[in-house]
This record gives sequence, structure tokens and C-alpha cells, in this order.
Amino acid sequence: MTGGEALVKSLVNEGVEVVFGIPGIQVYGIIAALRDEPGIRLITTRHEQATTFMADGYARSSGRPGVALVVPGAGLYNAASGLTNAFARSSPVLLIAGQIPRGAVGKNLGAVHEVTDQPGTVRSVTKWQGRASRPRDVPDAVFEAFRQMRTGRPRPVLIEIPPEAGVEREEVQLRNPARISRLVPSREDLEEAARVIGASRTPLIFAGGGVACSDAEGALIRLVEATNIPVVTSSGGKGSIPDRHPLSYGSCFSPRGERQEMNQLYEVMQSADLVLGIGTRFSLGNPARESSTLVNINIDGSEITRVQPGTIPLHGDAKATIEALLPLAVEAGAGNRPSPAEAVAAARNLIAYYDIRLKEPQYAVLEAMQTGIPDDAFVAWDVTQLGYYARTHYKVNHPKTYIDSGYSFNLGYAFPTALGVKVAQSDRPVVCVTGDGGFMFNSSELSTAVKYGINVVTAVFRNDSYGNVARDLDEAFGGAYGTDLHNPDFVKFAESFGAKGMRAKNPLDLERLIPLALEHDAPVVIDVPFGDMPIPRAPQFAPFYNLPWTMPQDGLIES
Repeated sequence: MTGGEALVKSLVNEGVEVVFGIPGIQVYGIIAALRDEPGIRLITTRHEQATTFMADGYARSSGRPGVALVVPGAGLYNAASGLTNAFARSSPVLLIAGQIPRGAVGKNLGAVHEVTDQPGTVRSVTKWQGRASRPRDVPDAVFEAFRQMRTGRPRPVLIEIPPEAGVEREEVQLRNPARISRLVPSREDLEEAARVIGASRTPLIFAGGGVACSDAEGALIRLVEATNIPVVTSSGGKGSIPDRHPLSYGSCFSPRGERQEMNQLYEVMQSADLVLGIGTRFSLGNPARESSTLVNINIDGSEITRVQPGTIPLHGDAKATIEALLPLAVEAGAGNRPSPAEAVAAARNLIAYYDIRLKEPQYAVLEAMQTGIPDDAFVAWDVTQLGYYARTHYKVNHPKTYIDSGYSFNLGYAFPTALGVKVAQSDRPVVCVTGDGGFMFNSSELSTAVKYGINVVTAVFRNDSYGNVARDLDEAFGGAYGTDLHNPDFVKFAESFGAKGMRAKNPLDLERLIPLALEHDAPVVIDVPFGDMPIPRAPQFAPFYNLPWTMPQDGLIES
């Protein structure tokens, strides 16, 4: 068979049903094979950037690897933006890139789309890179790519294929998917962790994005209910336990910075004598006091003891490790402590009280959206102030339904990512929340949405500027510059593609408009006008906006 056919058959063997890509000269053999394969659907985007964003949304909402296809050189560079997002959120995305003719690779002859050391251009945001130079090499490359994505910490991978390999025919031996077993810590490590968990008086679970990567949400809830240990989640861990669960405190965005008065969540974390981290990077350190015990469950060995010395490491898959630890912890007495549900409820009530008093207008807008968006909807939050605010305050009660950009903070990622979510979850409501600046990065994908019937509802908050940047420049750098935007009429813009356009009177109108938008059998864009949005007077936002790079008043920078 041809290399293109070998690739497509290998993808089918791995369970792939969708490829997001753009046809091009170096991938003709692959495109021809996709055309003839009824088991895989090709969704053609309008920009390579969208291929990897859509694959990322598909992967995170479904738990299955997402696949993107681009030409080499410029195509790969464009697609790299989505790889950075997938890398930050530990998302299994396979990028298949063409190559220049194999005889010219590395010779700097000026071939079309040539890039010297193409894998090196994305090495920092991929877990593994491989090349299939001949058709017979393709099955091994696909096998290894999927093995890499399904073992250890899931992250993007790259396969590059020269154009001849896509069309040449030779004997090919297809491979079955790798048999994957979940990594479990040693019995000794599990028993030590169970002992300290059973002996702790005020333990706390800090759950991160690794819970979703491992499909460990059910196991986490069983652990919580059997041991009466309450939970705080990172933003990446939102949805790993329902926010309405009586032992869920909610989400924390910046645990190290939340030191101001009236910050109940910070006080809760500081009171813990033991923190059980599950699938979290602890990017800002142990959220509890330095003297607390830290038990760290993580599939990534480099993250296990990075946070603090004396950590009890549990190097393993989150789901398998929780299931192995739970009976040992109960046997060690962890199930004997009284339920802290009343204390959790009191803390949540105080948090809500200060939300209302200190965080306007963000709180009211988010409440209106929370009311209008169905509880089981997937929501992709762009890099906007409401997106930042949602990291701690938007309530999530279903696994994998909260989609953000992690530490990558890709402006404009949310719309194409939401399209990928909808492809994976066609029977569930999907909402995108973005700003006018970010939406226009990938607004051409309205064409893709209409063509393939990907019916996402997109709320575009419009103030005709890069609003957060304009405010920061005004407040800290002596005045905004280069931040004004000239926008289309978003209602007419949407309708010009064949989508549905709606206009809100104000942001609170979303409570009424989102349910109406979800009834349409078409992609919907809601134009949401609003004015300047101040930084919320909330403790967790202070460290994020306390810019250390503001202009010095006297021309000197203090060390």
C-alpha cells in the first residue's frame, strides 16, 4: 500500500474518527487515502492554527487523542500555536506534518516550505517527534506516537512524512495499538502515604488537570466520600469534582498570592496539616503552610518532589493510584474523621458573600451566564478578563466541561477549540466566551462551522479594543497605545457566513439569549457590547495584576 494508505489504516486501528487539516502539495498521498477511507472524517479548516486548536478541544472533551494534518514549514509554524496550548494542558494531540522531498531534507536547497530541522521548531512543545521516510516506516511511527500520548503525561507529538512516502507503494506491516497498563506506585509508598493520611487531622486534597487526563473523576469522588477529605481544585482541575459537592471548596487560581484579609479559601488551605496533590503541577508551590505534609500523586516523575523537600511521592497514574490507595487509607483510619461539610459550606458562603461585594461587574455578568448556560454544557473561555475570573468563580459540575488555555494563555484559541469540542460532543451544548480581539484571530473558522454544521454558540464581548491591555497601559504606563480595534458588525458578519447573529442589549442579557441561541440548528454569534471593565477588587487578582514591569517614576529600577 502507499504511505498515505498505511497512515490512514494505522489511524483507524488506533480508533481515530476525525482529522482536522488542510490539503496541500506535500500531503496529497495522505489526502487521497483519507478520501477513500469511510471510517475517518476530514474537517478542513481555514487556517493551520485552527487544526491543532480543534484537535486539542476534541481531545480534552473526549479523552481521545486529537489529530491534525498540515503541510511542512509555514503550515507547521502556524499549527504550533495550538501545540503550545495542548502542551500546557497536557492534551494528547498528534500533528502530522508533510516534509520536503526526503533527498533534500537538511541540505538547505530552498525546496518549497523547507525549514531546517523542522522537528526542532516544535521540540519544546511536543513530547516526541518522529519521521516516516518510507511507507513501511509509517506503522511504527504511528504506533510510537500513540504509545507516547497514552503513557506517562499526555502531551502533543509530531510525525513528519515526506511527499514520496505518501504515494510510493511497498509491502507494509500494520500494527495493533500498544497495550497500555496504568502505572501504580509501590506498595511501600502507598502504605506510607495511607499512614500519614490516616493520622492527619485537617487534610486537604488539591486536584489538578491530571484527574481529567486519567479519567479519574469517579475515583476522586469515591476517595473524598470514603475519607471525608475536602477538595480544592486548580483551574485545570475544575470539573474533577462537582462544585456543588458538599466537600468541594471550589477552585483556586493563585494559591501563593491569596494572602489578603477575607480570603476564606486561602485560610482553608493554610489550615491543612496535610495536602494530597492529585495530578497537579503545584505551579505556585504547596498551597498549605510550609510545615504541612505533602503527598503528591503524579504521572510525571519530574513533578513529584519539585515543590518541597520531604514530599511523599506517589509516582503513578491518578486513577490507578487513587484506587490502590483508597482501601489502605481507610484501613489506616482515614474514614473515621467527621465530615467537614458544615465548615465547607460556611467557607463557601463567605466566599460568595465577598464575591458579591467586591467583584463587580464581573460577578453579575458571570452569574447571568451561569444561569443561561446549561449545567452540562462545555464552555471554552478565551483569554479575557471574564475568562480569568471564570477560573475561580464559574461553577463546573460535569467532568471535562471547563476548557481554558492553561498557562499558555493563547489569545483567540477559544473559538476553534470550542469547534473541536463540539465535533467530539455533538449531542451536548457547547459555548465559547471570547472578546472581540481574540475572536477575530480565528473568526474565519465560522466558514468551517457552517460547512460542517458545528453548532457552537459564541458570545463575543465587544469594546472595540484589546481591553485588558489598554487598561494596563493607561494605569501603569502613562496611556494606551495601539489597542483600538476596528470591528465588523458581528451580527452581519456571522450572517454573511450563513451562521445566526444575535445582539445583546448588555452582558446581563446573555441569561436570556444563550438558551435561545442553543435552540438554533446553526452556529450562533452573540454580539455583547460592554464598556471598560475594571480589575476586580478581589484578593486573588492582586498578584496577577501587580505588574513588576511597570514604568519607574524616576527612571531608575530598584533591585
